[in-house]
Amino acid sequence: SENLKAGIQSRAERLADSIVPFSFLGFGLTLLFTRNITRAVSLLMVDYSCALRLSGSIAVMAAQSESAKRGFTVKGSRYFKHMAEADVVVFDKTGTLTQASPSVREVTSYNEMPTEKVLRLAACLEEHFPHPVARAVVNEALKQGLEHRERHAEVEYVVAHGIASSINGKRCVIGSEHFVLEDEHVAIPTEELEAIHEKAAGTSPLFLAVDNTLWGVLYIEDPLKENVAEVVEELRAEGFKRVIMLTGDNEHTAAAIARQVGVDSFKAGLLPADKLAVIEELEARGHTVGMVGDGINDAPALARAHVGFAMAGNGTDTAIETADVALMDDDLRKIPRFIRLSRATFAILVQNITLALGVKALFFALTFTGHATMWMAVFADVGTALLVVANGLRAMRQ
Repeated sequence: SENLKAGIQSRAERLADSIVPFSFLGFGLTLLFTRNITRAVSLLMVDYSCALRLSGSIAVMAAQSESAKRGFTVKGSRYFKHMAEADVVVFDKTGTLTQASPSVREVTSYNEMPTEKVLRLAACLEEHFPHPVARAVVNEALKQGLEHRERHAEVEYVVAHGIASSINGKRCVIGSEHFVLEDEHVAIPTEELEAIHEKAAGTSPLFLAVDNTLWGVLYIEDPLKENVAEVVEELRAEGFKRVIMLTGDNEHTAAAIARQVGVDSFKAGLLPADKLAVIEELEARGHTVGMVGDGINDAPALARAHVGFAMAGNGTDTAIETADVALMDDDLRKIPRFIRLSRATFAILVQNITLALGVKALFFALTFTGHATMWMAVFADVGTALLVVANGLRAMRQ
């Protein structure tokens, strides 16, 4: 937190340090020209450094304390500033907008493969990975009483794509449409693929193929979190220009979810590098971007965004380590609250710096010209410090 201060807070602290020599210079000049030690000491009492340093630190500490009470951890004051200025929010879909508790809605087999064999092999491959979709497949196999023995070779997990392995020398792959059809070159007739897309509406299809032959498709459904649409509307009410959804799912599934959520736009079929490119493009256009995600796939985008939010409830350690703000549960309603707290904190910080500089400058001039007594100078020093502390503590009541 000490290394991630807002620019205005760092500048105020540097200004506080740089003014100290001028205070001593003013003391020396006053003593030289007036020969009045009381007036010279009074001027020295009008000290800028305390109030300026307190003006930012108290407001930020109060805001971070309030953040912790509300269930999110903020790594530095610069993220309050960035979020106060943000005009675009980008959401990952799976595990962020959805509940991260997916289930298998249906299993469809192809090329005369029994459905049970498709599900058994899918569970055999997926059981090695603690991913919500993998758990859904394994749980469905258990529910249907399908036991499986490990006959496959070493399993390779391809981030944001799927899983690859081999059984009896045959290459087995399971994962997204992009991974299985484009990367692994599994051929599916156009009309058959269109039928899969139609059936997949509102779900994420998981393709299983062996030796470049499609064995089956598992339709994974993951319900939306409560109040997601309300959160999107609340963000618009807070003045955000755009709310965007990013996902690795296919276009049809993404479009169905986007309609339910009410986002302004969405991009589908994305890899981690693609999500990063979207954030870079938005920032290149001059937007201040907040990114919300929970998975390894989201880590590059979370790191690049002005403010990265990680869903700590079901999020990966990688996402939490990378993000700037960690939501300690998966309640998306905390994001609009954090935005309001950020704006209030930044406003208080500006008020405090303005108050400290204004009052001190006024009393510095009054003391130098002999219009302020030593007691007035003491009030200017201690009183201003108390005022900025009291004003900074208001961040705890936002």
